[in-house]
Amino acid sequence: MTELRLVVPDGSGGRADRVASDLSGLSRSRVQHLITDGQLTLDGVPLKARSVVHAGDALILQVPAAEPPDIEPEAIPLEVLYEDADVLVVNKPAGLVVHPSPGHWSGTMVNALLARDTTYGGIAGVARPGIVHRLDRDTSGLIMVAKTDVAQAGLMAQLKARRVKKTYLALVQGGVEASAGRIEAPIGRDPRQRTRMAVVPDGRPSVTGYRVRERFRGWTLLEVDLVTGRTHQIRVHLAALGHPVAGDPVYGTGTSRRGPDGLGRLFLHAWRIVFASPATGELVRVEAPLPAPLDSVLGELRAIATGAPGTAGPDAGHAR
Repeated sequence: MTELRLVVPDGSGGRADRVASDLSGLSRSRVQHLITDGQLTLDGVPLKARSVVHAGDALILQVPAAEPPDIEPEAIPLEVLYEDADVLVVNKPAGLVVHPSPGHWSGTMVNALLARDTTYGGIAGVARPGIVHRLDRDTSGLIMVAKTDVAQAGLMAQLKARRVKKTYLALVQGGVEASAGRIEAPIGRDPRQRTRMAVVPDGRPSVTGYRVRERFRGWTLLEVDLVTGRTHQIRVHLAALGHPVAGDPVYGTGTSRRGPDGLGRLFLHAWRIVFASPATGELVRVEAPLPAPLDSVLGELRAIATGAPGTAGPDAGHAR
């Protein structure tokens, strides 16, 4: 059993389930189940989901220990770019699923993590030891992993409060006109195809920021800030903007789906992450360079832009 002490900050308060969810990083439904089991108390008195709490109240949330996961460790190589007593930051390759799910219980990053160590945070459930967020299978780059329950709760709370800064690199089709922008458009299930996401009026609020990093003939390299974290958010927002991510088989069409010559995957990479250490509060900043296959594609586009021998000519410049 892990005990989380949640102090309601100044200027806050309201329903106990909402406040406890915001402060712990756990989903509201998970908190409501714990409340039903009498695991959320104030001064030793169990609270109800609709109980009202106030600034300065010190809530105690008891999170039962996760059962040992019935997941086989697998010796899958992992590139760890940062590690301390509380957190790992892994550079996930494209093609690697983050955590097991029905029908996909092996070959995931969690299988690899369990082969590396057996002690991780357990409050997100037995199938997600240490996991606080995820990347799509075809997206490469940085993902945080918590070694303890307290670190997992702290990182999940940072994510929920939007205090973790995640920046991606994305190559998109076309010339993005503005040098910087912000996309605010709600995302939900595509009513015409439920396996996809889409910008829909009744979707969840979603915000993506972007900056042009480099321009090529027919393509633009963006730095993308993920303000909210909806499923497929970057891909959906950029496609809605008219600039789908290169190599995207779901939201791209024609040229964008194929991408530039030599591209064999989605050109989306979680490049930089900045978060507060759960132990000290100090900022941790980690960057993962572009994988070689993506960097090679950019090299070819630069060669075309400068008119290198054997390329298409010099009439498409690029700028930082």
